[in-house]
Amino acid sequence: MKVKPLYKAVVCADGFSMSVQASTTAYSRPREDTGPYTKVEVGFPNEEESLLSSYAEQPEEPTNTVYPYVPVERVSLVLAKHGGVVSGDLPEGVPMLKSEYE
Repeated sequence: MKVKPLYKAVVCADGFSMSVQASTTAYSRPREDTGPYTKVEVGFPNEEESLLSSYAEQPEEPTNTVYPYVPVERVSLVLAKHGGVVSGDLPEGVPMLKSEYE
């Protein structure tokens, strides 16, 4: 049995964090265990993020919900807004915008 990938939550330079997943069991496009992906599932950010709010399954609980089928371009905007990635993993197709402050 093939194990689906599980990506470590990304943490940004300013402390913002979120899970970014893509696989056969995630809300992603393609819905496969390999990419590149054009849409991914974002989940459980540690603070409300306006760039993601329109995708929230439960908008009344922005830090305790999943954000299905978020375009990878939108994820990139979120990462850039928060100073880039200092740790974590991203699915193939989502640019790894590294922070210069690692």
